[in-house]
Amino acid sequence: MPTLTPHPTPGFDDSMREVLSRFCTGVAVITAIQADGRPTGMAVQSFSSVSLEPPLICFCPALTSTTWPHIREAGRFAVNILAAEQQSLCRQFAVTGQEKFQDADWRPGANGAPLLDGALATVECDLAGTFPGGDHLIALGRVTALERHGDAEPLLYFRRGYGRLRSSSSRSASIESARSRSEA
Repeated sequence: MPTLTPHPTPGFDDSMREVLSRFCTGVAVITAIQADGRPTGMAVQSFSSVSLEPPLICFCPALTSTTWPHIREAGRFAVNILAAEQQSLCRQFAVTGQEKFQDADWRPGANGAPLLDGALATVECDLAGTFPGGDHLIALGRVTALERHGDAEPLLYFRRGYGRLRSSSSRSASIESARSRSEA
């Protein structure tokens, strides 16, 4: 596997953030139960389906994440795909160092990981492996259970802000001006 080296051009990181912010993504919260029995979770926008056979998904936690080590240690987790109305919940899970489950309603999934009320869908997984990805890891999950919960609009992330689909026939994204940095 080739080694990635930093780009020598000053301002490259800012340019990369600006260009890649043009890619609209959904938002999810990865949750697990820590070894001490407490729930833990983090917001991610780097979530994707990988394979149907075997059923695999991936997400990319930052190497600096303080939540990821607890999820890795648990060895199983849930992906909660957020609805547009869950923007404040997303912000709650994107901030380091606060009680993320305060006022968050949830129930344990089949694997014990928290399933957040109001999520559009949940995907329960066993951690299948991790791979280096620069300043992030690529976490691969083997799907063990999944459920669709509703047909509400998804929460979107675009140009460093949250948004939602318009209810017009064009289905283009309408982006709010809110800014938030994710832990992942």
